[in-house]
Amino acid sequence: PHDHAVCAADALAAARAAFAGFAGTLGASTAAAETTMERMERTGEIRLAVRRDAPPHSWMEGGAPRGYTVQVCLEAAKRIASDAGLPGLAYVYVPVTSADRFDAVAEGRAALLCGAATVTLTRRQVVEFSLPTFVAGAGVMLRAGEETDFPGLAGKTLGVLEGTTTALALRGTLEGTGMQAEVVPQDTHDAAVAALTSGEIDAYFADHSILMFLAAGAPDPTRLAIADNTLTVERHALALRKGDEGFRTAVDRALSRMHREGEMAAIFRRAFPGARPGPGL
Repeated sequence: PHDHAVCAADALAAARAAFAGFAGTLGASTAAAETTMERMERTGEIRLAVRRDAPPHSWMEGGAPRGYTVQVCLEAAKRIASDAGLPGLAYVYVPVTSADRFDAVAEGRAALLCGAATVTLTRRQVVEFSLPTFVAGAGVMLRAGEETDFPGLAGKTLGVLEGTTTALALRGTLEGTGMQAEVVPQDTHDAAVAALTSGEIDAYFADHSILMFLAAGAPDPTRLAIADNTLTVERHALALRKGDEGFRTAVDRALSRMHREGEMAAIFRRAFPGARPGPGL
């Protein structure tokens, strides 16, 4: 009888543990199944991931987000909130870098990535992308007066920000042409400009629009030059969590209306005063 009582108690404990495990799994799956729109309604906020280091598209200044894509993202979010009947929605900014930006979206820490994000098949394995919001290309910045043709960079030190499509394009071009050059990873755009100016690197590769912004803000812009040619033509878009079709449709609907109503053009004029959009854009 004593052994039977022990067995019964063990069985009851095992059953409780199994139920607790099942309940925990059920709770986790329920949380994972929550859509972005449902989360917005529940929390009263939408979280927007902002690149800290990608001007003129996205950067932080005095604790506040700035840039073309940030403006696009915020306007789209406001329209989504209005369509969903959430006029009091709070907009929470989540600072990210080139290294963790897609993880922030995939893991649910942010609903939208508001930065210079190029659409690629590899990235689409991790996140979804909206309709295009910008068209750009990878370019190169050099010291003024130096050779601007790509073959002229043979044997030189070339800087690039890791985790970007520009880094992939640069290495792919070097391999495809058989040209020998040392690729030197850079931590930030500002550090790269400083390295270029001081002679630590001979050229810096990045998004052409970012290079233009960096050159304009350099202590002495006359010491820098940007080559006219580009390595790539790339479409930028807002990144969001995979599988959330309802939210992606809401984002695309907002962007589509912004294109039709001229809001995208207005944001471009505010972000790039005096500039003319290229043929792709």
